[in-house]
Amino acid sequence: MKLLAKWLLSACALLFVAYVYEGVQVRSFPSALLAAFVIGLFNVVLRPVLVLLTLPVTLVTLGLFLFVINALMFWAAAGVLAGFHVNGFGAALLGSLIYSVLGLVIESALGGLFAKQ
Repeated sequence: MKLLAKWLLSACALLFVAYVYEGVQVRSFPSALLAAFVIGLFNVVLRPVLVLLTLPVTLVTLGLFLFVINALMFWAAAGVLAGFHVNGFGAALLGSLIYSVLGLVIESALGGLFAKQ
């Protein structure tokens, strides 16, 4: 149940990012659902590999390179989906930052809502 709620709220967060930032466009709610799923899939499958491969750069930049990896995942999802578009790497960086902050808020809210008692 928590996974479904997180997926729906992540799609809403993606629509919010598109609303507040013109560098990200989402065509519809079903497109946002698919984009949230693909971003999540990329973050589960590709992100750990990229983090491991770029570990030296990440250490030298004191972890700031992780923002670049997040932007690449966001941009890659926009590249494979038709209803989700990002206007370049800068837009992907800012869009992924906003989306990540909203994701932290969602995770915190769901953690409190679905707390084990």
